[in-house]
Amino acid sequence: MFIFLAEIVLTVAALISCLSAEEHRLNALPRWGWVLIILLFSPIGAIAWFVVGKERTPNPKVWRQGSGFPEYQRPGRALAPDDDPEFLRKLAKEQRETAAADRELLSKWEMDLRRREEELRQQDRKDD
Repeated sequence: MFIFLAEIVLTVAALISCLSAEEHRLNALPRWGWVLIILLFSPIGAIAWFVVGKERTPNPKVWRQGSGFPEYQRPGRALAPDDDPEFLRKLAKEQRETAAADRELLSKWEMDLRRREEELRQQDRKDD
């Protein structure tokens, strides 16, 4: 009974592993071939899958994120605006200029407000 359960568990684990393996990591046979071997020649097929069926290290011909250099240094990668140093410098300069213009405009509005308040005070004094 224990041997039968172990065989079922081994076969199911091999099937799950085979069906979830990435295509470039399969060795010797296509996926459907490994599924047939695992199902028809149980438990030898399942053991064969774990020993020979899939590659242990990633294929160096396939670029995968985190495989040797950071994402922002990936060849041929277009820079997003928030990663481009020139764009960020230009944006900071525009913000400084806008802030200066806003301060100047606020100063003019405050001076105009003070002038109008003074005119109203003088008008009130004349009326009294």
